[in-house]
Amino acid sequence: MPKSKTSPSENPPIFLALIPVVFLVSSLYLTVIHFKQSPHIALLFSTGITALISRLSGIKWKTTLDRMVKSVKTTLGAIFLLMIVGILIGSWIQAGIVPALIYYGVYIVNPQFFLFTACLVSAIVSLATGSSWSTAGTIGLALMGLGKGLEIPPEMTAGAIISGAYFGDKMSPLSDTTNLAPAVAGTDLFTHIRHMIWTTGPSMILALAGYLILGQFAGGGPGTNSISSFTAPLAENFNITPFLFIPPLVVISLVATKRPALPSLFLGVVMGMFCSLIFQETSLAAVFSVAKNGFVSNTGNESMDTLLSRGGLASMMDTVALIITAVSFGGALEAGGFLKTITLYILKMVRGTGTLITATVFTAIGLNIMAGDQYIAIVLPGKMYKSTYKKFNLAPENLSRTLEDSATLTSPLIPWNTCGAFMWTTLGVFPLYYLPFAFLNLLNPIIAQIYGYTGFSIKKLD
Repeated sequence: MPKSKTSPSENPPIFLALIPVVFLVSSLYLTVIHFKQSPHIALLFSTGITALISRLSGIKWKTTLDRMVKSVKTTLGAIFLLMIVGILIGSWIQAGIVPALIYYGVYIVNPQFFLFTACLVSAIVSLATGSSWSTAGTIGLALMGLGKGLEIPPEMTAGAIISGAYFGDKMSPLSDTTNLAPAVAGTDLFTHIRHMIWTTGPSMILALAGYLILGQFAGGGPGTNSISSFTAPLAENFNITPFLFIPPLVVISLVATKRPALPSLFLGVVMGMFCSLIFQETSLAAVFSVAKNGFVSNTGNESMDTLLSRGGLASMMDTVALIITAVSFGGALEAGGFLKTITLYILKMVRGTGTLITATVFTAIGLNIMAGDQYIAIVLPGKMYKSTYKKFNLAPENLSRTLEDSATLTSPLIPWNTCGAFMWTTLGVFPLYYLPFAFLNLLNPIIAQIYGYTGFSIKKLD
């Protein structure tokens, strides 16, 4: 065995760097696609294979472990937010908040315009809060129930919610990714946002047009009797009152006014618990039980019970484990120098602006798949391609925009990515099912590449 070292003395050969990737793709195909199991074990074994190859290459095990731990640390904020959202979902269902939003919404929204409305409302809330996760965990959950009541396929509803939520997450100055991308690329926040309008604006217009057209064929919508049969169990099992709108309005207002998301959502949990005690006359023991184990609906309506039986801290632990295994794999890849080798190999094929932007897009998507975290998919390509953009006389906002067009928007489409795992758990739809209907997330990377090859809106350095 070669002498142990803390980092590769030279980049590992490309065939060696691709072994963990090929193993991951193969094992994910077997577990997720063929056997229809969760990807935890595939990611865990892929991490082990990566660490073994690194050790045989002379990298100390402690170095790999330290890199894995460091990667996990970067997701702790997301993990805490995930746990709070799990408790929030359970408490808001128990309090009647989510049932009230569904109850009133079914009578207001036209089924043919529902997907368009779901996308637009999600975009507005996410733009105000800067958080796709907060949007999905609050208004998104209610929209899923509303879509169910209007007989819209859940994968379509989830796709519309995610398109809207990630539009706001990408364009809001309050968003963490919107601040991270320009910081990595070397430009300022508002130059970055203005430059993103060129790609995100047309993508959103096309997405809304798509939902408007799709809504005409997504089902004729329920009749009056069907709506009554859907809302009757809500009225029978919950005390429905407009006062239940107060907690979501307070939470959205807090986050929109630049208050930290975690304390704001925690306040939403507390308000939900009080609403359970006051409006639903629930016992304190039941309130704490739902916070841990989630809400179990017993309305007698199977469809309604499936929709409302969710939430709780325990429901998020599987997702937490998925996030930890995914980012650990990314850390092991980075420790062995495999990510750097793959990136440098890609850079050899860059011949101009179009191929450079395409390389950035696919590197970010690849890191979303391999590293399982959108922050890694923004930071690593940003660092690695920064000098290349300068070499091609391209302004840094081109890089920051491309990072968001690809890394931010494709993260919820991958089941084991932190964002994909969160959306899967929160909305209750497997990412590969809603992927074809997440129009904005699919269109934006394509438009970014078209602009790269045509030169449209590509800003040069002075």
